[in-house]
Amino acid sequence: MIDFTLIWDSLPSLMYGTGVSLQIAFVAAFIGLTLGSIFGLAETSSSRLVTFAIGTYVTLFRGTPMLVQILFVYYVLPQFGLSVAPFWAASIAIGLNSCAYISQIIRTGINAVSKGQIEAAHTLGFTRIKTLRYIVFPQAVRAALPALGNELITLVKDSSLASIIGVMELSKEASIIRSRTYDAFSILLAVSIIYLVLTATLAFCIKKYEMRMKAYA
Repeated sequence: MIDFTLIWDSLPSLMYGTGVSLQIAFVAAFIGLTLGSIFGLAETSSSRLVTFAIGTYVTLFRGTPMLVQILFVYYVLPQFGLSVAPFWAASIAIGLNSCAYISQIIRTGINAVSKGQIEAAHTLGFTRIKTLRYIVFPQAVRAALPALGNELITLVKDSSLASIIGVMELSKEASIIRSRTYDAFSILLAVSIIYLVLTATLAFCIKKYEMRMKAYA
């Protein structure tokens, strides 16, 4: 049976955890989008060393669990003199993991731009940098927008992994309440609804933005 009184009384703690979860997702998204865009563009380079380094990074981060990556940043880096607070350890690890996926999304978007447009830009005197900036990258982002939107939604859910190192995000707050009240069903139901509202709202905003981009295309 659902204990609505418990859910209501737990809302302040759950809302606090929701705020922390969104902060983690925001920082991770910033890291992932920034580095992922840079890496995606760099993969178009003719340098084999650059493409090999990025390929190795992508393979490493996509081939190992994000949970292990969070634990590595939090527990291993301090052994090399780099102590990181739990919040930042989780945000950085999730962001670096997201970067590996976003770089491939951006690379795919870049490859979707017709070579004819690139050749036309060169004919008009555009440098490689200007061609990437004004011709290739905007179209690549537009083509990759649905996949980027899915990645951002995933980041909101992945923020729950920060609980493993004690970050008081939504799932951690719920875990504490559950251990205190022994009512797993009510609390987990409330948490599921909160995550559903967050992801559905984000999906709606991304969809509206996609429609707006298509209108100006």
